[in-house]
Amino acid sequence: MKKTLANFFYDYFIKLNIPETAALYLNLLTMIVVLLIVLYIIDRITRRTLIALFEKFSSSTKTSFDDILLSHHVPRNLAHIIPFIITLKFIPVVFYHFEDPKHFFMKTLLLLGVLMILWIVRSLLQSLNSYFKTIPGLKDKPIDSYIQVFMIFAWFTGIVFALAVISGIQIWSFLTGLGAISAVILLIFKDTILGFVASIQVAINDMVRIGDWITFEKFEADGDVIEINLATVKVQNFDKTITTIPTYALISDSFKNWRGMTASGGRRIKRHMLIKQSSIKYLTDADIERLKEIQLISDYITDRQEKIKAFNADNNINKELLLNGRNMTNIGVFRKYIQTSLENHPALNKDMIAMARQLQPTTQGIPLEIYAFSADKRWKNYEYIMSDLFDHFLAAVPYFDLELFELPSSQGSRAMGPKMEDFEELENSTSEADKQGTEDNGKENRQEAVKTAESKGIKKSSKKESTNEEGLDYNNL
Repeated sequence: MKKTLANFFYDYFIKLNIPETAALYLNLLTMIVVLLIVLYIIDRITRRTLIALFEKFSSSTKTSFDDILLSHHVPRNLAHIIPFIITLKFIPVVFYHFEDPKHFFMKTLLLLGVLMILWIVRSLLQSLNSYFKTIPGLKDKPIDSYIQVFMIFAWFTGIVFALAVISGIQIWSFLTGLGAISAVILLIFKDTILGFVASIQVAINDMVRIGDWITFEKFEADGDVIEINLATVKVQNFDKTITTIPTYALISDSFKNWRGMTASGGRRIKRHMLIKQSSIKYLTDADIERLKEIQLISDYITDRQEKIKAFNADNNINKELLLNGRNMTNIGVFRKYIQTSLENHPALNKDMIAMARQLQPTTQGIPLEIYAFSADKRWKNYEYIMSDLFDHFLAAVPYFDLELFELPSSQGSRAMGPKMEDFEELENSTSEADKQGTEDNGKENRQEAVKTAESKGIKKSSKKESTNEEGLDYNNL
C-alpha cells in the first residue's frame, strides 16, 4: 500500500517518457504539494468544526469555562492535532525514495509536535488561570504561581523530549543522564524553586493575598498587592508606582500586613501632644470654678471637688499649703476632658478601646497620648477624623493653663537675642573709646620722644623746620 501510493505519480511520469531521476524528484514535489493542500483543507475543516461545536456547547451551558477556552483559542490549537497525525503517517510515503531527507523531516515533524503540544498545554493553563480568578474564593490566592509551576514543568518536559528526539536517545536513557547534572539544574532553577516553595508557604499560611495592603521597608513598598507570581510579588504603592519584591522575601524577611486592620471594626489613632512640664500645676479653688464652665466635664469636676474636700476634711489636712492632701491638677483635668471627648465622638468606634494616657516624661515635656480607633477606615476620612480631634485638643490646651512644648522659632530667637540698636550703640561706644585711646597714646609717645632727645643734649626747635646735629626733626617727633 505504501509503495503503491509512493509510486502513484512516479509511474505516471515514467509513462510520459520522463527520465527516471527527474520522475523521482517530480514525484516528490507533487506529493509534497498534494499533502500540503490536503493538510490545509483538513485543518480548516477541523478547526471550524471544533470551534462551532464549542460555541454551540458554550451557549447551552451556564459555566464560563467554555467561553474562556474559546477566548484562549484552545479549540483552534486542538484542531492542529489531526493534520499533524496525518502528516506523521504520510511523511514516509512522500519520502519513500529518499531515506536521508525522510529521517530529517521526521525529526523536524516530531519537534513541531512537541511544540504544538506545549502550545496546547499553555492555552489550557491560561484558560484555567483566567477561570480560577473568576471564582470568588480564589481571587486572593496566588493562582499565577501555580500556573507558572505547571508551565515550567511542561516546558522542561518538552525540552527533554526535544533533546531526546534530536540526539536519537531513548527518553529513559536521556533522563538517566540528566541525573548526573542535577546540581547544575538546581543552580539554574534556584530562584524558581525558592519562589515555588515560598508561594506554597504564602498560600498555606495565608500570609499575603491579592488586594492586601502591605508595608515592606526593605524594598520601600507601601501599598496594595496586585499580583503574586512564582518569582515576584507586585505592590502598587499609594503614589501609583510599582514595587517588585521577590516571593521568597516574604518568607525570609519581615513585613507588615494591614489586613487585620482592614478586617477589624476600626483604624487605630495613636498620636501624642508634648505638654511643657513647667506649666503643670495644682488647681486652686478659683481655677476649679473657672473650669466648671466647661460643660463636658462640669459634673466630673464638681463630683471630684466634693470628694477631695471630704477626704481632706476627714483627715484634718492643712490646706494653707496647696501641696498637702489631695488635689486636682490641670493636666489631670485636661486628660479627663480628652477621655470624655473621645467617648462621645461619633466618628470613633465605641466597641474598641479609646483612652488618653500619659507616657514616660521626656526632655521635650510630658507626652499626652490619644489612643482610639476610627470607625471609618478609609484613608482620607481617617486622616480627617484624626486631624479634627487634634485641632480641637490643641486649641483647648490654653484653657487649662497648660503649654505645648515647641522648639524656638526664628521669631523667638530674635526676640530673645540682642537687638540691632544694641549693636549700633556698642559699635559707637567702641569707636569713641578707640579714638580717645589713640589720642592719649600719641600724646604720651610724643612726650617720651622729647625726653629722650633732651637727655642726649638736643633742644626742642621752634615750629619752623629745624634739625640738630644728629639730624633729628623735632617737628616729626
